[in-house]
Formats: sequence, C-alpha cells, structure tokens
Amino acid sequence: MAVSGSASDPQRRPVVVLYERIADAIHDGTYPPGSTLPSEPRLATELGVSRPALREALLLLQEDGLLTVRRGVGRTVNDQPPRRGFEQIQPLEEQLSAGGAPLRVRALLRTVEEPTDFTTQHLHAPARAELRFWESLLTGDGAAALSQEWAAADDVLERAHPAFAGALRTAGSAERISMLAVLAGASRGVPLTAHSGVTATSLGQRRGAQLDRPADTPAVLITQVVRAGDIPIMAAKHMLPTGAPALSVVQSG
Repeated sequence: MAVSGSASDPQRRPVVVLYERIADAIHDGTYPPGSTLPSEPRLATELGVSRPALREALLLLQEDGLLTVRRGVGRTVNDQPPRRGFEQIQPLEEQLSAGGAPLRVRALLRTVEEPTDFTTQHLHAPARAELRFWESLLTGDGAAALSQEWAAADDVLERAHPAFAGALRTAGSAERISMLAVLAGASRGVPLTAHSGVTATSLGQRRGAQLDRPADTPAVLITQVVRAGDIPIMAAKHMLPTGAPALSVVQSG
C-alpha cells in the first residue's frame, strides 16, 4: 500500500518530510498498530526516495517510539505510537483530562476585538487589528477552569499556515472546542511550539462569578503563547482555581 503525501516544502530537509509522511501514514491508519512496514527496497520504491534517506527517517521513527525492529519480521508499528513533537502541544481540556474524566468545553464568548496590552505584547498586534477572542468554561465532575484565547490577525495566520484562518472561521460558532484545538488540528505538517508562564493569584470578582466561586479563591494563572515557526499565532490566559484538575508542568533545560 503506497503512502500518500502532499508536496514538500523545498526549504525543509527531505528526511524530515519523509519522516512526516510515514508518521502521517501511521497515525491515519495506513499502517495500523502492530502492522509490519514493507521492506526497505519496496518502501523506497513506493515513496520514490533513496534508500539512505529512507533508512535515516526510519531510524528517527524508531528513536521516537513509532516503530520497533523485530528480528525475522522487520519494522513494526508500535501498539501505542506516541504523538509527534508538534502534536504534543495539547489544548487545555485535553491536558486536564489526562488520567481522569474528560472535560467539556462550553463557549462563554466568541467575538472579535481590538488588541489589548496582553495581545499587543504577545501577538505583536498593531492598533485597530481585528483579533478573534474566545472565552470558554471547561467543566467536568464538578471542577471548572476558565480559558481565554486570542488568535493573531487573519493575515498573520495565513502567512504562518494557509489553513489556520479558514479553520477558525469555520469553527467560529463552535461551542464545544477550544481555539488551540482548532489550530492544532489544522497544523498538519507545520510544527507548533509554545511557552507558558505560571503565576499564583486569586480569581477576582469577574472570574469568580463565571466559575461560581468566591472572588478570593486561590488560583493558578497560566499564560501561553503558541507559535508556528517564529510567528506567534495565539495567546491565551487559563485560570485554574483550587479544585481544578491537576496540570503537569515539565521543565526543559
């Protein structure tokens, strides 16, 4: 069975493009968990690539835990292949649901607004730019968190990836999905990176009312900026009050 793939970006290393084509085939079920990949000569022919490039891509897939080499069998797809790097940027509702009951996204507000100090700083938005703003309540098993997300202007989104602006326009009235979930879903082949800040605070009057908690309830405020390459495409504030599901924090050095 041949692996399909879109035209590659000429500025990206062929091995990286090849890695992503095979990883896509694994994640979309072309090569399901437990299946064995074709032999190197056959796979190289199907993909129209050199064997050295294919071998390097396969080694990277093994290192990342998508494939395992079995003596006498060949390369097999792992039963639970991990997500690739850019897919590991998860929407807050998915992170908070890890190991527990799924959280539901309920839209509080879906609108367009001019830049604030926060979005000017993190999205470099010029004055009078039109930025999508989504405010959502994340609920499950009595726990709740509040999420506020701003997208960069459409021309910036389209420069980062042609699919981003259209995906947000299509999902503009969706009430059960977060902005990051939409962007992550549209990011196919475009690595996303992010950085976050964590601050101890209290809910305050407005957020307390939204979460039906006292204004002085202790909370963690997470600020997040997501980039496609060097272009910031989304900025967010997430408020997790006492009693919200635990959020894992990983430090890299």
